[in-house]
Amino acid sequence: MQLTMPVVWSDDCRLHDPAAEIWIGVRTPAVETAARTQAILETLRAAGGQTVPAEQHEDERLFAVHDSGFLEYLASAWADWEQAGLPVDPGQDRVVPYVFAHSALTQSPLVPTAIWARPGFFAYDTMTLIGPGTWQAARAAADCALTAVDLVLEGASAAYACCRPPGHHACRACYGGSCYLNNAAIAAEELARRLQRSVAVIDIDAHHGNGTQEIFWERDDVLTGSVHVDPGAGWFPHFVGFAGETRAGSNRNLPLAPGSGDEAWLDAIGELAAWASQASALVVSLGVDAAAGDPESPLQASASGYREAGRILGGLGVPTVVVQEGGYDLAAIGPLVRETLLGIEAAR
Repeated sequence: MQLTMPVVWSDDCRLHDPAAEIWIGVRTPAVETAARTQAILETLRAAGGQTVPAEQHEDERLFAVHDSGFLEYLASAWADWEQAGLPVDPGQDRVVPYVFAHSALTQSPLVPTAIWARPGFFAYDTMTLIGPGTWQAARAAADCALTAVDLVLEGASAAYACCRPPGHHACRACYGGSCYLNNAAIAAEELARRLQRSVAVIDIDAHHGNGTQEIFWERDDVLTGSVHVDPGAGWFPHFVGFAGETRAGSNRNLPLAPGSGDEAWLDAIGELAAWASQASALVVSLGVDAAAGDPESPLQASASGYREAGRILGGLGVPTVVVQEGGYDLAAIGPLVRETLLGIEAAR
């Protein structure tokens, strides 16, 4: 079966090089690398997917989802870090927070004056580093998502945005979880604005879409649902994503026990799809790290499970934007994305 869905891509997404993660104080190799999207693109092109270049969109589309001060920080973070001489003294080659604006510290934190303290005002973990190309890549990823929106509103039944870095952990005014701008939220906001009807975001990444939930928590026109490994079992993002953390009518969380496979995972996706069936458009946060063998998750979904997940979501029959999130097994990431997209197409 050949893939006919347009694949939106920008070469600028390769510019982000986190170099490392700082996990419990230890510098470890980065897992969110440009090799991920390269593997996806090679697989989708081999399956017949046609690449569509991302088009640049106005900054207003970002301001609709993220605070202006946050965007200004991300756009200038690396230049300020470099100008302050921090890559030389103390020799930190990436923007890394070291002190955080915790709510117990002050109820009204101010943006710190010190460049080296500023990241902790906007970041909520030490894993999500900023380098010389991070802003350009994040901005390009948002344009990929917005171009996919354009395509479905121009008549395509579905479009895939090959976004890197991913986005669903980015909140309105803070970043983390290897995410800087929330591409899925940006796409959903644009769909809701232009359609003037309700939109659903269904997140099937292995980790809770905490950023998307936070951005739309007070909204009734954007439904957000997430199936993910239970944070209560010790998994990122740790503080949010629990089953009882639900806003009636507009937000649902379906956490799964570690080791859950196709049956439980697909049942949860089917439940979310039925719940969101009245929406006029769909954004899928497609993480393929729920698959067995992925190093960042204990879930055990199969390739055929991903094909079925696509069929379930495609069966909603509404304009659909698929936005790439996680997936860190380089040998499997391309085939898993392909199977999901083919499942969506098969349902149309």
